[in-house]
Amino acid sequence: MSDPAVVLDDLREESEELDVLVSELSVEQWGAPTPAPGWTLAHQIAHLAWTDRAALLAATDPEAFAVEAGKALAAPDRFVDEGAEEGAKLPPAELLAAWRADRERLQEALRAVPPGARFPWYGPPMSAPAMATARLMETWAHGQDVADALGAVRVPTARLRHVAWIGVRARDYAFLVRGVPAPAEPFRVELVGVDGEVWAYGPEGAAQTVTGPALDFCLLVTQRVHRDDTALVAHGPDAERWLGIAQAFAGPAGTGRTPREA
Repeated sequence: MSDPAVVLDDLREESEELDVLVSELSVEQWGAPTPAPGWTLAHQIAHLAWTDRAALLAATDPEAFAVEAGKALAAPDRFVDEGAEEGAKLPPAELLAAWRADRERLQEALRAVPPGARFPWYGPPMSAPAMATARLMETWAHGQDVADALGAVRVPTARLRHVAWIGVRARDYAFLVRGVPAPAEPFRVELVGVDGEVWAYGPEGAAQTVTGPALDFCLLVTQRVHRDDTALVAHGPDAERWLGIAQAFAGPAGTGRTPREA
């Protein structure tokens, strides 16, 4: 994930794929509910636009971002919903135009970041490749909510590799955000990608492992599916516990999804 151009190109493609899903929606459809409680399709796109603006501020004006981050810390359980709610009030055409403009400005800013530079974020400081990966992960995850609401079936792509990577990297965060010490030893994670290739993370011979479909893993770490509704297999108590709390996103611990009805 060290080449920002690669992940930024993939981020653009992921955004454009979601754009196709929402670009022809009627005004009434923008108000349709999604799997996220209280969030309509408009909230989903508004959240992406809001976060793109925050990322742009972090990359170009760290001091101004620090002020915004302080507001988030003062209301950790509300700031995400409030940001989405504000954008969702816009007329759909205006919201869509704002999202397109915000994500393009962020593309330009991240491509201009000097190699090795880091800037602040709501979690640990981010490099340009890491920020692009995080934005792709969120775009894909909220795109899943949009697709589910519309009854659309998305074809998984190799871009899921970025989501899987950040999901593995965020292992310790998932424990720490819940006030639980992270496991001392690394896990071995082996995921079957969309073309049958195995994506492997962590040392071979690790005592605890996670294996299964990459799509299931990505849905789980973005909390778009319940653990019981995946084909993932964990060996080891800590690995199993991780799959029950995994989250690839910064912020408070997510509540996840309920199991599908049998």
